[in-house]
Amino acid sequence: MQYRTVNPATGKVLKTFESAGDGEIEAVVKRAHEVFESDWRHRPVADRARIVSRAATILRERAEDYAQIITREMGKRIDEARYEVSLSANILEYYAERASEYLKPKKVPEVENAEVQIHPDGVLLGIEPWNFPYYQIARVAGPQLMVGNVLILKHAESVPESALAFARLFEEAGAPDGVYTNVFATIEQVGKIIDDPRVRGVTLTGSERAGASVAERAGRNLKKVVLELGGNDAMIILEDAPMDWAITSAVIGRTLNCGQVCVGSKRIIVVGKERGEDFLNGFKNAMGALKAGDPADSSTTLGPLSSERALTNLLDQVRRATEAGALVEAGGNRIDREGFYIEPTILTNVQPENPIYREELFGPVAAFFVVEDEEAAIRLANDSQYGLGGSVLTADIERGQRVADRIDTGMIFVNRPFATTPQLPFGGVKNSGFGRELSLAGFDEFVNKKLVTTEPAGNPVFGKPKAG
Repeated sequence: MQYRTVNPATGKVLKTFESAGDGEIEAVVKRAHEVFESDWRHRPVADRARIVSRAATILRERAEDYAQIITREMGKRIDEARYEVSLSANILEYYAERASEYLKPKKVPEVENAEVQIHPDGVLLGIEPWNFPYYQIARVAGPQLMVGNVLILKHAESVPESALAFARLFEEAGAPDGVYTNVFATIEQVGKIIDDPRVRGVTLTGSERAGASVAERAGRNLKKVVLELGGNDAMIILEDAPMDWAITSAVIGRTLNCGQVCVGSKRIIVVGKERGEDFLNGFKNAMGALKAGDPADSSTTLGPLSSERALTNLLDQVRRATEAGALVEAGGNRIDREGFYIEPTILTNVQPENPIYREELFGPVAAFFVVEDEEAAIRLANDSQYGLGGSVLTADIERGQRVADRIDTGMIFVNRPFATTPQLPFGGVKNSGFGRELSLAGFDEFVNKKLVTTEPAGNPVFGKPKAG
């Protein structure tokens, strides 16, 4: 396995990095375990908060440098890259500010002298994807470092510079050696890290296949796993949603980060045949108006896909879809320029037997559906093995909430494609994984909620705990 930086806008290899040796991996795990046991778990929360807050400050101070790295490395448009840096800093700050209150022992209601204490689990392994190189890490590092866990981070092979930049962030912020460690590990080495008894949990954001493999191996070792996997999110556009606004929302929902968003709007479902025809025409015009260009240029509205492999896979999905009867209403081809660009694409007549009906389209390709009524829209939205997010657009907020209640996902957004802030829990159901990141729920996943009761000497051995 080779870690390398390839500029998606040009296809040129910029840097390569060697994978870690087995001896290096052993040293990393040993150091992480030792610093957890001897230092980090025992530090006052205020000390940990000072380091994590400092990391957030460094991100803000060097925001442009950090943004340029991910634009160069995975093709994110520069304004989106700047937003990701800012969001990542906000997440770190959020957890630094809230850990002290979260970690206070909680009295057990109605039982005198009983409380629940919160203790860290230990060394964690994080396996993160390339599409949001900093945000995905911040969602894990923020809460887990603050509760007293330590983190070994294995990033995607295509974003090694981003991985190293985030590791330097915590080093410069004053984290002790071993508290946060980046490793350029192979798949085989990742398995050995999961097997190691010094590692107490694994969190992964990635594909359904990767999640199943990691969960299986962790399960054999009786270790907890948090998985944020794929999504095939539906955007339901009800009859009363303002047309132009809904079209704009659909374009943003499908093309943010060049469509490489787990919680992106991948299935556009319009209620009403006549309205569906009008919407499709407007959607085609809006998608066709996007202009491919250098993602480092703020005027560019369509960046490249992250890699040649991502482009090849997406083009293959379009080909298989059309062979199974789907119609290409717009796009469908590689753009004739250097780099990994695809035309914004809209597919219709995607029937349940079509392979892409069940697949995640990870790029600016939308599956477009028109249904007769609200009930049909809900059935279609729920007809998926995935359950990450989704959205409902309507002028009637109460109606939107009623529809949202019936969508089987971990998240649902009324009148916006999707949203993420430090305060909002993030995660899915069904084959989209389990567990939650962000919000106060992000603290909960890798901690020991330890019950402690205290009784006076001479208390009956089998007596009931005294009620308060």
